[in-house]
Amino acid sequence: MRGCIAHGLATVLAIVSLGAAQGPTSSGSKDTQKIAISQQARSEPGSQTNPQNRRLPYQVGTASWYGEEFDGRETASGETYDMYDLTAAHPTLPMGSWVRVTNLQNRRVIYVRINDRGPIIPGRIIDLSYGAAQALRFHDRGLQRVRLDVVQPKELAMLEPVAN
Repeated sequence: MRGCIAHGLATVLAIVSLGAAQGPTSSGSKDTQKIAISQQARSEPGSQTNPQNRRLPYQVGTASWYGEEFDGRETASGETYDMYDLTAAHPTLPMGSWVRVTNLQNRRVIYVRINDRGPIIPGRIIDLSYGAAQALRFHDRGLQRVRLDVVQPKELAMLEPVAN
């Protein structure tokens, strides 16, 4: 039942977010740790605020996806992996965290829930489920440059479903 609710919520969030992509900041750095450090420094009291009032990304880097080979297996969170759910594997974010993922090539945006650990290949920042990669229109590409923004629960609650 929880899986159905999470899948439904993730689907609604993906639909709501279509076309709502925020452009990346001026940081084109491939070193995601520098981006995270820069974000922390700017959020400290007494530091200068971003003049454009735009949040810096949590990470920018290469995303990959995993699918059929892992479908039905247990994830690090203990739930069963469903390759069509909007979920992802991240090395450090807490299980259950929600992340806004922006495909930097086509600006498509989705929201995924972290339910696994990975990626295991150095240089990649997130492993998306097959369904998430399809929603971001990876189009048979295994890798894509993405922007990650951690989403707080209150932000998710403010999203409204789109009327058909």
